[in-house]
Amino acid sequence: MNPEYLEENIENGEPANEHSDYKVPVNAEGSRHVLSGMYQDWFLDYASYVILERAVPHINDGLKPVQRRILHTMRRLEDGRYNKVANIVGETMKFHPHGDASIGDALVQLGQKDLLVDCQGNWGNILTGDSAAAPRYIEARLSKFALDVVFNPKTTDWKLSYDGRNKEPVTLPVKFPLLLMQGVEGIAVGLSSKVLPHNFNELLDASVAYLRGEEFTLYPDFQTGGYVDVTRYNDGERGGAVKVRAKINKIDNKTLSVTEIPFGKTTSSLTESILRANEKGKIKIRKVDDMTAKNAEIVIHLAPGVSSDKTIDALYAFTDCEISISPNCCVIENNKPRFLKVSDVLKQVTDNTLRLLKLELEIQRQELLDSLHFASLERIFIEERIYKDKEFENAKNIDSALKHVEKRLAPFIAPPSPPKGGETREVTRDDLLRLMEIKMGRILKFNKDKADQLIASYKSQIKEIDRNIKHIVDFTIDWFVKLKEKYGSNYPRKTEIRSFNAIEATKVAEANEKLYINREEGFIGYGLKKDEFVCNCSDIDEVIIFYKDGKYKIVKISEKMFVGKNVLYLNVFKRNDKRTIYNVIYRDGKTGANFIKRFPVTSVMRDKEYNLTAGKVGSRVLYFSANANGEAETVRVILKPKPRQKLMVFDKDFSDVQIKGRDTRGITLVKAEIHKVSLKQKGGSTLGGRQVWFDRDVLRLNYDGCGEFLGEFFADDLILVVQENGEFYTTDFDTGNHYEEKIKVIEKFKPEKIWSAALFDEDQQGYPYIKRFPFEASAKKQNILGENAASRLVLLSDTVYPRFEVTFGGSNAFREAVVIDAEEFIGVKSFKAKGKRITTYDVAKIREIEPTRFPEPEPDDLPQPEIDIEPEEDDKPVTELIDEITGQQRLF
Repeated sequence: MNPEYLEENIENGEPANEHSDYKVPVNAEGSRHVLSGMYQDWFLDYASYVILERAVPHINDGLKPVQRRILHTMRRLEDGRYNKVANIVGETMKFHPHGDASIGDALVQLGQKDLLVDCQGNWGNILTGDSAAAPRYIEARLSKFALDVVFNPKTTDWKLSYDGRNKEPVTLPVKFPLLLMQGVEGIAVGLSSKVLPHNFNELLDASVAYLRGEEFTLYPDFQTGGYVDVTRYNDGERGGAVKVRAKINKIDNKTLSVTEIPFGKTTSSLTESILRANEKGKIKIRKVDDMTAKNAEIVIHLAPGVSSDKTIDALYAFTDCEISISPNCCVIENNKPRFLKVSDVLKQVTDNTLRLLKLELEIQRQELLDSLHFASLERIFIEERIYKDKEFENAKNIDSALKHVEKRLAPFIAPPSPPKGGETREVTRDDLLRLMEIKMGRILKFNKDKADQLIASYKSQIKEIDRNIKHIVDFTIDWFVKLKEKYGSNYPRKTEIRSFNAIEATKVAEANEKLYINREEGFIGYGLKKDEFVCNCSDIDEVIIFYKDGKYKIVKISEKMFVGKNVLYLNVFKRNDKRTIYNVIYRDGKTGANFIKRFPVTSVMRDKEYNLTAGKVGSRVLYFSANANGEAETVRVILKPKPRQKLMVFDKDFSDVQIKGRDTRGITLVKAEIHKVSLKQKGGSTLGGRQVWFDRDVLRLNYDGCGEFLGEFFADDLILVVQENGEFYTTDFDTGNHYEEKIKVIEKFKPEKIWSAALFDEDQQGYPYIKRFPFEASAKKQNILGENAASRLVLLSDTVYPRFEVTFGGSNAFREAVVIDAEEFIGVKSFKAKGKRITTYDVAKIREIEPTRFPEPEPDDLPQPEIDIEPEEDDKPVTELIDEITGQQRLF
């Protein structure tokens, strides 16, 4: 380019590129860079383009532009055979003004959703995150579902492609809630869209319910399975959230297996998060093996001595085994982005489906009317032998011939003469030209009966279409029902809907550190390795510290922290723990009375200083104990001797003191000055047993009254769990226990209780048996049905004198039902015994009926906790105690 030309154009405010018509804007001051104008015009244009043409799906078909263009291209190439993805990408570039990489990635994502695209070759793995093979190595074609639901050129609105050479659809006429089935995620300028995928069958059921005027509810369903908590789903609207968990199974007490992963995660990323948590000490594992192939399988080997139940909770708390997803249902409607609820999207898509089906019927009706019209004209033309008329044969030109044909047809069409063949509209020139094109071979083969049948068929079809249009809602419902019948079995729900219990990280974190204290300098922390050991802890725990003057506070644990001297007691603090009771005797002020109190510390603020005394200067704690289960010991109180003081020593049982709030003053123990308080004997819990409930929604135990009450439990009590497949085991009543689904019985274990079971034993030709037995305490799973997995448990009863009614079936259905008294029928044996066969006849049903005998009532004596009494000091005469206090030495 000529430098003089360049300089001249720059001075004139023109761009340096001589092939461009663009001119840099110049303001009043002569500046060529008007940033406000550039931002207002260029940026908003760019933002609008990205929102409308790149990242956000359209509500009508649920597709982004690149997805729509890919499907349109594949329909153009459709011949029933697979096409190389490279060819599809190349053809799509005629419609999509961007690179081949974006088209290829979008096609792979469509293929991995397993709905619209039939894939062949290595298309990657959504579980492992492995990418697909190169486009030249993989092939694709449209699925049968896509061909049935997505396309119809007659009902499609068209526009020119970006270069004007081709036509592309504005939106595809999708007759299905495709957006909600596939889900979508896109980031535009200033907004984003995240619609979670839903279940195929549930969407069709919801559409049918909406058309019938019924209520419906939709929840997400993910290809990767797992569990989902939809408590805060909020119908998919902005501000909602769902929690998604991996499915973790216990292979044994030392091995866990992750068989389903959260949506949006891969087994590789999940494994990495588990290893990171292990490195930080949040969990303790020996190794992790990713054995994923067709199905996800991550095997986690636990370290020795680690609880599998606690590790499962820790995996949910500290790894990607549990994630939170926030939906944001943003779609394009009327060329504008709109934020909608999932139910609103389904309603609009269902209405659009109804509109498209009605439009298809109307188009089909018009086509049938046209066919009926021409069939009638053809019949008249041939039966009346119009083609043999001399005027027709001798016509000088086509116009004369058409005029003669129109003249001959007039009597059959014009009123008042009734139409001979059922004509429905005026005869046009195009109709006449079609008649002229009828070949002689067709005329010679003309059959009046077949022509009448054809016309009758057209009329019947038109009548059927008119009926469907009149009842278009019922027709649309039938459309959705048929889709479900045809394709629904391929899309069962994979994600199980559950309510998740909140996991407190401090409760499930592994004790990866040790807490130490340096009393002389007033420091605590897990970095003081050479100082006094206190307890095991984790690096996210809180610590409660009591001082000798009665003050206490909660602090966050750290490597090293100054807390001050005169520390009386410190330990890991558990919030909302109502069973840890502190027993205290303190002096109120320097010379005040002595008080005794019992209290828990539940909800307190971190780093705030509290006081268990009345707060007077000089107050001092004389006795302190922390009791994890509300134990109440007996202490010996020794007073300082004074003239005319008769009482020198007395015992006090803390069980006589009520448990009250931490701010209470307590009750007066003694006003005299106390020399010493010592432990005389330990006591039992005054809180009684722990009341335990089982919540079947989350399959967890709790102490909060949620779910089914299991009873009051003491230290050694167990819980019996019997599953529907006959497996049973016992556990303790810790709230961290995990339980599997399909629980038949869960209750407090009573080893003396006798159970009666009716079963079909496949080892004995499937005959019905009855057995009576007590369960045994066993943490390992055992089966009352034996080792044959085909054996079936019919019923299980804990009635003392059960009666079973056996109804016969098959060829023996004529026999009368038999009633069996199980207690008389068979004696009590081990659960491993085969039992006693009921019959060799075919049995249709076994059910339990009301017993006729009942056991004698017995008093319900609750087991009492054992009290461990350990005397700490020898009893001494009062004279010896006085000598000890005053420092007098005894000679004899």
